[in-house]
Amino acid sequence: MEAMAKLAAVGVTAVVLSAVLKKNTPELALLLALAAGLWMLALAAEGLGAAVALMEELADQAGLSEALLEPVVKTVALSILTKLTVEICRSAGEGGVAAFVETAGTALALLAALPLVRAVAQLMGELLG
Repeated sequence: MEAMAKLAAVGVTAVVLSAVLKKNTPELALLLALAAGLWMLALAAEGLGAAVALMEELADQAGLSEALLEPVVKTVALSILTKLTVEICRSAGEGGVAAFVETAGTALALLAALPLVRAVAQLMGELLG
């Protein structure tokens, strides 16, 4: 709860300052948004680490290999990074670049998930064979 209060404070402050800066120096407004975003990600990193640790613990309890967990974590990380990059591009008025980032991010997420797809297919083959 405390982390969310900090995130909200940073976010609101960044929005207000960005609105003021956009009038005269839109480039600085974009840099401010980037800096605030990175700060907020750093605040949230601890929570993300706890989520990954819990996933590893549950996978261990279920007897799953960490090799199966890795594609899930990579896909989620790619999705978050893609979403953030797309929104930054759109905020900068670069909708075309945002579309390319979104497409590339989707392709990379699919690529990261392929080992999981392979493992599921092998498991299904073992169960059916």
